[in-house]
Amino acid sequence: MTITLAVDAMGGDHGPSVTIPASINALSKYDQLHIILVGDKELIQTELQKNKYTNTRLSIQHASEVVEMDESPQSALKNKKDSSMRVAINLIKEEKAQACVSAGNTGALMATARYVLKMLPGIDRPAIASSLPSQKGTTYMLDLGANTDCTAENLLQFAVMGAMLVSSVTGNPKPSVGLLNIGSEDMKGTEVVRQAGELLRRSHLNFYGNVEGNDIFKGTTDVVVCDGFVGNVALKTAEGIAQLMGRFLTQEFKRNWITKSMAFVSLLVLNRFKKRLDPRRYNGASFLGLKGIVVKSHGGADSYSFFYAIRTAIEESKNNVLENIQKQLELEMPLGISSSENL
Repeated sequence: MTITLAVDAMGGDHGPSVTIPASINALSKYDQLHIILVGDKELIQTELQKNKYTNTRLSIQHASEVVEMDESPQSALKNKKDSSMRVAINLIKEEKAQACVSAGNTGALMATARYVLKMLPGIDRPAIASSLPSQKGTTYMLDLGANTDCTAENLLQFAVMGAMLVSSVTGNPKPSVGLLNIGSEDMKGTEVVRQAGELLRRSHLNFYGNVEGNDIFKGTTDVVVCDGFVGNVALKTAEGIAQLMGRFLTQEFKRNWITKSMAFVSLLVLNRFKKRLDPRRYNGASFLGLKGIVVKSHGGADSYSFFYAIRTAIEESKNNVLENIQKQLELEMPLGISSSENL
């Protein structure tokens, strides 16, 4: 099965110097992959020459504009119709690519993708989903910032999309779903969260029940569902704690010659620990709910990190995530899964 990805070569803090080496790396690992690099043709060709790379599975689609990282979504939509981001998304709409990967402006990417691709039937709003390390391997969490104010129906939609994402890419036919709350009891939480719990209990999903913040990293459930405000705060808190742990470990091992020698002895374990928590390996957030696969890389990603965003797009494309979401949505329709937003 040939998979064609449109890569926004100009997006992010570093542009072609990151996106092109990462694309070359992906092509070397996936024989059935074709990549369309979208952006300034001359800059892309220069970077390819630096990497001494020529391959028939890589092509260039020129785009004359770039969406700046601080540009408003409205400006990007109205004034940057030939941006690398917009052209890459258009390639999905034109069925020339199965997915798009970009490290560009998150708000502009979401607005452009929603405008060009539209929403899947039965989905009111797109959600941002990503994987996080846990004691049991990986936990998928959504929404991570696209929707700060949600209805119970929105949360049910997020649960369907998250469950089908995990089922598709991991092969788990019944991934467990937890609803993030301030306690495990059914009566806990806001009115919206309690209503969402009722809908989830009546759904065909493998609903575990309410989960708390510490359950995310315990791996209590395969999927954790919440609104975008709570999800983004939880994500940024986790990132901050990981940075704090790394800083404290470094300070303690550098304290004196004894601790420095202990660090040398522990180097193998420390490197394994660092690898397991390396955020670069979890780069690549999926914009779920669109009629197309769009993966957002961290704007400051290096080529190692951007490769993982590409890998996310590959896995979603080859495992038919969109089709599986649609099938599950049809199964849940009797619950009134779509709110008045879609009527």
